[in-house]
Amino acid sequence: MTLTNNDFKTLLINLKTELSKLEQENTEASAAVELDQQKVGRLSRMDAMQTQAMSQEAKRRRALKLARIELALKQIEDDDYGYCVECDEPIAQARLQFDPTATMCVVCANKLEQPTTIN
Repeated sequence: MTLTNNDFKTLLINLKTELSKLEQENTEASAAVELDQQKVGRLSRMDAMQTQAMSQEAKRRRALKLARIELALKQIEDDDYGYCVECDEPIAQARLQFDPTATMCVVCANKLEQPTTIN
């Protein structure tokens, strides 16, 4: 099934809404950890600090994903959506269906991920 830019726009808006809801739900987990040893034991504090760090990383990743969604929505507006930013060739529909925020075709993405060898 071939999707249109309007279909991708709907997917992106729904994804943005989901991420925004997650952001609102997870604000408590990233709150400052109480360091008073009289109130909380050492292991509980360590657990709280680990939970806080994981929550902060999840928040960072959500912000990155939201920025990619905004970029994709702007590309749809500008009629540039679905084209590789490296080679300007169309990105495969299957790739966009898997990740509607993809900005590179498979070939260019693979080139980018290839480790460079030093002779």
